[in-house]
Amino acid sequence: MRYKIFIVEDNQEIVSLLKKGLISWGLSAVSCKDFNQVEEEITMHSPHLVLMDINLPYYNGFFWTQKIRQNSMIPIIFLSSRDEESDMILAMNFGADDYITKPFNIDLLIVKINALLRREYSFSVEKKHSQFQGYTLNIIDNQLIYDSREVVLSKNETKLLYLLFTHPNQLVTREDIMATLWDNEMFVDKNTLAVTLTRLRNKVTEIGFSKYLQTVKGKGIKLSD
Repeated sequence: MRYKIFIVEDNQEIVSLLKKGLISWGLSAVSCKDFNQVEEEITMHSPHLVLMDINLPYYNGFFWTQKIRQNSMIPIIFLSSRDEESDMILAMNFGADDYITKPFNIDLLIVKINALLRREYSFSVEKKHSQFQGYTLNIIDNQLIYDSREVVLSKNETKLLYLLFTHPNQLVTREDIMATLWDNEMFVDKNTLAVTLTRLRNKVTEIGFSKYLQTVKGKGIKLSD
């Protein structure tokens, strides 16, 4: 399969650099033409991954990521010259899968893109559902269900919960989680796992599930009853 990458970036020099690099690695690349119609263009092109800048004409990347996440779990990587930790956290909270600051190394970026594509489109499990304390994790549809109430999860949140569901009442180490979600923690910001877990806790609180997520400081996470 030739994966298609959609670029949301208004600097044409960066767009050209990205397209050249992506194509040289065997990927397909298309860029946004109308920055007032970002969501519509993504729907039209049906890409496998989005590269998203923050500072854009009309609306910023946070706005468009939030709009995209209302209907799609497509992987989104932020590329931005803004290197404040608050921007990174905000991007992750809006649904970004990764955040890379400019200037970036194109080869490293493509390594991260390929890793994310591999995780997103190669993830498979033997069964569709897992159970814990009356909660059902729908792995295919990325949902946590309890008493007919559903919480929509990101792909990484589903993977994290699946790892915990298959190891109930056991400590799942930080290293195991990083290997499952990001292949290798070498290129992952130290706060990424914490942000992912915080976002997950906030989502599942409404159905009373967060009480089962026990963080063991410096070691990992335990799904405890």
